[in-house]
Formats: sequence, C-alpha cells, structure tokens
Amino acid sequence: MEMFYTLIEDLQRTVEGIDISTQALALSGLAAGIMLLFLALASLARKPTAVVRMQAGAQRMQSRGRADLVQHDNFDLGGLLRAFVPSSQSERTRIARRMRKAGITRSDAVYIYYVVRALFGVALPAAFVGLWMIPTETLSFLPVAPRLNELNLLTVFQIAVALSVAGFYGPVVWLTARIQDRRERIRLGLPNALDFLQISIEAGLGFDAAILRVSRELSTTAPDIAQEFMMMELEIQAGKDRDAAFLEMADRCDIDEMKSFANVILQATHFGSSVATALTTYAKGLRQDRELRAQEKANRLPVQMSAVIALCMMPVLLMICLGPMLIRWITVFG
Repeated sequence: MEMFYTLIEDLQRTVEGIDISTQALALSGLAAGIMLLFLALASLARKPTAVVRMQAGAQRMQSRGRADLVQHDNFDLGGLLRAFVPSSQSERTRIARRMRKAGITRSDAVYIYYVVRALFGVALPAAFVGLWMIPTETLSFLPVAPRLNELNLLTVFQIAVALSVAGFYGPVVWLTARIQDRRERIRLGLPNALDFLQISIEAGLGFDAAILRVSRELSTTAPDIAQEFMMMELEIQAGKDRDAAFLEMADRCDIDEMKSFANVILQATHFGSSVATALTTYAKGLRQDRELRAQEKANRLPVQMSAVIALCMMPVLLMICLGPMLIRWITVFG
C-alpha cells in the first residue's frame, strides 16, 4: 500500500513538473475513454457480412446434440469488440446459459452484456471525475459540490477506482438476482400450470397442443413458464428431439421441480402410461411441497422475532425496573 501511495505521489509530481493541470489530465482521460467506448459500440452495431452469415448458418445446420434453437455465440468478434468480449468459446457459452436462465433470449445478449459492463465501468468514474472538475459555482444546486472540490487527486483516484469496480461487477449482481427471482416465480407458478395442462389433456387436446394452449393462457399470469413452454415447443417443431427439448427446458429453469416434471413426462411417454394421471399425481405433490415450505417459514418466524422482541423490550424493561431505584438513590444520596 505504501508503494501505491508513493506511485501516486510521483505521478502527481510529474504532472506538476510538466505544467499540466490535474483537471486537464482528467479531462483528457475522460475523452479517451468515451472515444474507446464509442468505437466499441460502433463495432458492436456493425452487421456481419454475407459470408459470415452464410458460414454461421452452415454451422447451425451441421450442429447436432445440444444445439439450441437460439444461438448465442455465433457472432463475429470484430474491431474493438474483442477487447470487451472474451475470446474463449466456453466462457461465452457459460454466460449465454446464465442469460437463458434469466429469461434473456436475444442472439446478441452476451455481447451487449459485456459492453454494458465496460460502459458502466467507465461511465461511473467518468461522471464522478467530471463533477469533480466542474467549478463549485456551477454545481451550487448540489449539496455535495463544496466537498467534491475539496478532494485531492489521491482521493479522487480511489473513489474512481471503486466506482469502476462497482460499475463493472454491478451487472453480474443484477443478473444473479434476476436468475433467482425467475426461479422463484417458476417454482410458485408451476403447480397451477400443471393443473391447467392436465385439464387441457383430459379435455381431448394432444400434449403439444396442450402445451401451446397453456403457454398462451399463462402469458400474463405466469410469463416465465409460458416462455419456457413456448420455447420448448418451438424447438420440438424445429426438429429437436423431444427428450433433449425437455431436458433443455429443465436446464434453463434450473429448479428441481422442473427437472422432476421433465422426467415424469419423459417416463410416462416412454412407458406408455397416462400423461394426465402422471401430471395429477405430480401436481398434487408440488402443492404439498409448497404448503410444507410455507409452514416451514411460518415456524421460523417465532425464532426470528424473538431476537427482535428481546432487543426492543429489554431496554424498556430495564428502565421500568431500575428507574424507581435510581430515583430513590438520587433522593437519598443527592
């Protein structure tokens, strides 16, 4: 840490020696960062050539096995986009799977994700440095304007680095939270979706038609389940094997209930048993599990509330018990 502070002080002395103001140096760095981001966004918006599109289409037609209906990593890395997007195919595939688990199915979602991370990593410290360089009179409407101009170069550098880290890793936290929220929504809405699917099958619809009907009806009340059912059916219609489509749906949802649902349907189809009966039994088990989870949360409440109650009531009880005694001592010995 001492070496770091020494390096910053040497840099500041060097800047003062060449007669360049700190504001001018910071403004130059800000302009360079904005120019790099503009070039990166321009390269991202550039459409691939016809040859690249033909090669990508041929690769999609030749791909088999775990090929998805929506391809996330058949994008040409050109220009400065290479500086923001990992060149490793496995890393891009991992992020693409997380995007699908979050319900984001755009073909260029991975690249927008990395460019947004880089944009926030530069925009937040750039905005802070810009506010620091603006005179106090101009920012008189901000309460923190006087304090901003009082900061030295080392403090500004430290805050800018912290903002850059927060902006770069903020989208990662957001993506993880979105995945968790989507899992919970699917877990809560799955029993009702299975009941609806069972009713549709018993009414005479085939399994594929029932899946489409449920996805249309649940598009407003349970959009995540409707999206997964529709995507699975589109993959089956596009030629993917039914078993692979069900397993891909379970992998996208990433919850045990959806994996068990896929296994129940596949086993019922392979062994020739009634799909409606299997759905009835499985939906009943899901409702029981949901009720047990609710009871578990209710049983944890007294234990969690006891600490809060003790924390709030103990000071009051001590005042009630010790207050008269303190008053008597003060009266006698005062």
